[in-house]
Amino acid sequence: MSEHSHGFFAVAFEDALPPKELGLLFPEAKGPPHERRAALYQGEVFAFAFGAVVFRDVPREHRDAELRRLSTLRPSLTKHLDCEELVVREVAGAVSAMQGGVLTVDRLTPARAGIVALTVAQSAAMEYYERVIEQLFERTRAEVARLEQRGTMSLSTRRLHRFMAEAVSTRTDVISVLHLLDKPDATWDDPEMDRIYDDLRDEFDLSDRYAALEAKLGSVQETLGLVLDIARDRRLVLLEAAIVGLIVIEIGLSLVQLK
Repeated sequence: MSEHSHGFFAVAFEDALPPKELGLLFPEAKGPPHERRAALYQGEVFAFAFGAVVFRDVPREHRDAELRRLSTLRPSLTKHLDCEELVVREVAGAVSAMQGGVLTVDRLTPARAGIVALTVAQSAAMEYYERVIEQLFERTRAEVARLEQRGTMSLSTRRLHRFMAEAVSTRTDVISVLHLLDKPDATWDDPEMDRIYDDLRDEFDLSDRYAALEAKLGSVQETLGLVLDIARDRRLVLLEAAIVGLIVIEIGLSLVQLK
């Protein structure tokens, strides 16, 4: 029984890679605009528009060299990296299964390799967003603690509006980038690939992690909305007080003129 092991190594960047830029960074790559793949050393590299690359069967020194090349072309890419790894065993006649963190398949076709690369890339990207959203969550808790300590909010709401916009933007990125609720089209053409994809989603716990991110983002937005309402209410009270004060002054001036 023949057996081959394949190593997948994913790297997620802070920045997305628009399809046009993917073409510039990987001029020899093939595939749809948002998902490119090219031969690299004895393996290949996959590049995704949501800001991740995956190496298959590429030794570390060649991976590092490729990352340095990308860093030269776009320095902002490699400042902070989130990584994910997976080993795939290709065993003729085997039943596809995930065991001990290793995926076993009977054949690793190009289409199946693409599915594996996409899922590993999504998991790496998820780690990045988990870190970003945790930071948003902690900042939100700090805002609530500040409100609890002072009992009031600053009259200026610009900072809170920017914070809210950042949370909304992050939520949009998570939804548009990860596409976790949609199966790749290739899974519909290969029942075995469909099972492989489900096994990988379960292994990386993508659905639960995605739900946790959504819940945290929803909590952040809801809390910020309440804090903004409190700040606006204070501004309205002060505005009403100013209006009442002006009316009193106007009445006082009228009485003085009558005398």
